[in-house]
Amino acid sequence: MNKRVSPLFLALLGATVAGGVLATVDNTVARVTGIVLIVLGGWATSLCLHEFGHAITAYRGGDLAVRAKGYLTLDPRHYTDPVVSIVLPLLFVIAGGIPLPGGAVWINHQALRTRRDESMVSLAGPFTNLAIGLLLTLSVAVFPMPIGLSSGLSYLAFLQVIAFVLNILPIPGLDGYGALEPWLSGRARELGEKARPWAPLALFVLLFAVRPVGQAFFGLAYFVFALVGGSQTHAFLGQEAFRFWEF
Repeated sequence: MNKRVSPLFLALLGATVAGGVLATVDNTVARVTGIVLIVLGGWATSLCLHEFGHAITAYRGGDLAVRAKGYLTLDPRHYTDPVVSIVLPLLFVIAGGIPLPGGAVWINHQALRTRRDESMVSLAGPFTNLAIGLLLTLSVAVFPMPIGLSSGLSYLAFLQVIAFVLNILPIPGLDGYGALEPWLSGRARELGEKARPWAPLALFVLLFAVRPVGQAFFGLAYFVFALVGGSQTHAFLGQEAFRFWEF
């Protein structure tokens, strides 16, 4: 069984670091290119860490098969379909700024020891995003850095917070519901299973098409972003540079 960290994951991480270096250059093209690399590379890296969070928690909870499946190597190719898990979430970030949840690791819930373990497996993913967001905002607050780097990291941190708020919602198909599901009645779980295929899509339609819903969601995201010490000004500057074709 492969215990090594995936070279592909390391390549994604390397692209993010390279973007950080470019973002410090006093040149507009280099700075924008760097911010784009920070956001795309950083988001792809965080998708792997999100799924790894699920897998390592499941492993500790009793599902030892996740190791044989390669989930603990951080290789994005093992996290279901790479197009659904990596490419589509990246395209959603580019198109609308809302990070679509990626693919999921397949957990053997029968192997998990307790209902608490099942809940913790579901919560591990979104709380990984929150932890990444917190680390990024702390780095911006503590270490002096050029505006290109701080804005790129801040926008990436804001995307992590959005991912946390989105995934923690108790909607079938999202991690928040997965944390509640073990504690629900059999009938409620049956209804949730029927709603699982379409409920997340319905949520995204509401976020894009119903303005009050979108405002409430992003208002909550900005509130959490402020709680972890994020700078809305730096995040906006990062978004502006990342989506340079709109500004």
